[in-house]
Order: sequence, then C-alpha cells, then structure tokens
Amino acid sequence: MKPIVDIQNVSLAYDKELVLEKVNLQVFNRDFIGMVGPNGGGKTTLLKAILGLLKPLEGSIKFGEELQHKSIGYLPQVKHIDKKFPITVFDVIRSGSMMKKQSLRKSGDEIRKAEVLLEEMGITAIKDKAIGELSGGQMQRVFLCRALISDPSLLILDEPDTFVDNRFEGELYEKLKQLNKQMAIIVVSHDIGTISAYVKTIACVNRHLHYHPSNKISNEQLEAYNCPIQIISHGKIPHTVLKSHTH
Repeated sequence: MKPIVDIQNVSLAYDKELVLEKVNLQVFNRDFIGMVGPNGGGKTTLLKAILGLLKPLEGSIKFGEELQHKSIGYLPQVKHIDKKFPITVFDVIRSGSMMKKQSLRKSGDEIRKAEVLLEEMGITAIKDKAIGELSGGQMQRVFLCRALISDPSLLILDEPDTFVDNRFEGELYEKLKQLNKQMAIIVVSHDIGTISAYVKTIACVNRHLHYHPSNKISNEQLEAYNCPIQIISHGKIPHTVLKSHTH
C-alpha cells in the first residue's frame, strides 16, 4: 500500500531559525494519527508544510494519487481565526468547497451539503450569525463543517479540543472515529489521555519526529522521544499529567 502523504527528511524553519529537523512520516489511507509534543516543538509548523503553506528547507513532501484528486480538510486553531471578518456561518462553511478539486458549485450540491453538515453538527439555528458572535465550541463546529464540505481524503485538526465544552469534545471524537472509516486523520492535541482512546498511532514532535505505531505508549517511551506528556489512561476517566520539559 502506498502512502497518501510521504514526508522524507524534511527540515523547516522560520527566518532561517530551524524548527523541525529531518522529519520522516508516512500517512496511509484511514490512518488516525495523534500528534503530541510541547508548545513550540513544531507540530503546527509540520501541518503548514503538509498543507503547502510552508516550503521545506530540505527534503520532500509527496502526495499519493488519492490526494492528487481530492483535497485536504483543515480545522485550524480557533485563536488564529479573525472573528472581526464580516462573514456568516453558512458562508464560512461554503468557502471550504473551494478546496475541492472539482467544485461543488458546478453540480449545485454545495448548498445542500452545507445544510446537511449544519444539521449533523447541531448548528442550523446559527447559520446566519456572524462568526464574531460565536463561542469557541460553536466556532469549532463551524470550521469542522468547512473542513468536511470538500469531501477530503485527509482531515487535519490543530488542537480541536481547545475552547470546547466537555459535551462537544466527546461528540467530536466520536464523529472523527466515524469519519476515519472514510479518510485519514491527523489530530494535534495536548490531551493524549483523551485522544489515545481514538487514535491508532502517535507521532511525538519536538524538533524531531518519533513515530509510535500504537495508541499505547509508556512514560519511558515518551521520555525517550523527548516528549513532556506523561501517563496515559484508557479507563473511564482518561487523564494527562505534564512533566517539566527542557529543550
């Protein structure tokens, strides 16, 4: 089986300051990768490179045939969204169709797909609201709809559990579990206790990337990967304990 994303020896930098060094990662269809690591370790930087927003200093990122015909869905961090931009919820969701290789606009399916996604996320009642009026949880729902309207074969979520209520967090990961039957997913999170119940593998990112081919990982392995997250519980109350970290 060929990967849909093949990252080979990629190094990334901002203003010549190295952030990631010689990263290797292969993403296959229906993978569900949990990406963890400290703030400033390079997780979001790697996502930007996959999305084509940042060019590698060295190495290559190649896409398989699956992604050459379909798009990548992306849910950014809420804090990076301009809430002052004058646009409604419905238009935000529809804007995601521009990422599709063959636009939904031609067949007239765009509006119907947006309405279905609104209903699935339980946010039909706010479709005409401006995004500046939304709570963090509502914002996440809206941008998840936007990411899904293009029918992506890879869905990338950057800390989707930030600023959401506990109820939606559970609904979100159950939704992702269902979506994973159709697409590959990469989710960045600090809450490994929650995501370890859903993801299939774990990528620890802190300047380098260490790929762990399981959702079960020991404290000793995390320390070996230079990752500050400690203790994973798969019980009824998963939890995370953060340990002090030095670069």
